[in-house]
Amino acid sequence: MNPQHLAAFATIIRAGSISKAAIQLGCGKSLLSRQLAKLEEDLGARLIQRSTRRLTLTEIGEQVLHEAQRIDTALANIEQMAGQHQQEVKGRLRVTCPMPAVARLVPVMTEFCQRYPQIDFALQVEDRLVDLIADQIDVAIRVAHLDDSNLIARKLVDSQRILCASPGYLAKAGNPVVAEDLAQHACLLYINAGRVNDEWTLLQSGEMKKVRVSSHFQSNNGIALVTAACSGAGILLIDRLIVSKHLKSGELVPVLDNYQLPSGSPVYAVYPARDWLALKTATFVAFLQERLFTGV
Repeated sequence: MNPQHLAAFATIIRAGSISKAAIQLGCGKSLLSRQLAKLEEDLGARLIQRSTRRLTLTEIGEQVLHEAQRIDTALANIEQMAGQHQQEVKGRLRVTCPMPAVARLVPVMTEFCQRYPQIDFALQVEDRLVDLIADQIDVAIRVAHLDDSNLIARKLVDSQRILCASPGYLAKAGNPVVAEDLAQHACLLYINAGRVNDEWTLLQSGEMKKVRVSSHFQSNNGIALVTAACSGAGILLIDRLIVSKHLKSGELVPVLDNYQLPSGSPVYAVYPARDWLALKTATFVAFLQERLFTGV
């Protein structure tokens, strides 16, 4: 049974005739007559006694009308909700991001809430790849080269890399002048799947230099490396995104900034592929592109 046929039946009774109902619904009289006939066929009962002057409900027609009016109201409410859903930025946004992005993301989320006060955020901080569909996530911030998937990804920025250290470390160990000087310094190294990134590549005037560095501190966690660098443990090669607030505060300062470094991992906003994307999600992604990584 088609619920739209029930809604059409309710409109016919409310309008008083098929002709008037067709005008209200913006459809042909013959189409509405066929819908009514199909509804009666599906139910196996006559709902309306027709005459040239009026429509009279049968006993079962009165009972069906009561339920049809509820369906008609529900359909109207659903259409209204869907319209508001696509016209107003409102509702709960479920967002996930890795730990390094928290410091940049949270202030932007706060600003978004101030601009759109009917938005509520639920932020899930995870360094693992979250299943967006299973966990009902609206938007994920991912700092990585993405594999092909059935998700939609919008690049926010190519994260730049930076060499940096604390002023205290540089006051004690000296400031390197050329790339080769790094070999004489304590460096903080990232471990990935058991592999230590102890060969750093720098560029100057188109010339590539690879320097083998040594370390007394290694970790697979970027925040741990940043904490060690702020504590004066050595020189750090890292995505600028992760240390942006430390550079602004002066806890860390650039090292060898006359050299260029290979790009770090790109930063993406990722969300499930949908034919009809919620306005709140589309607006938030656009806001991220505008605000999140400006000046990274």
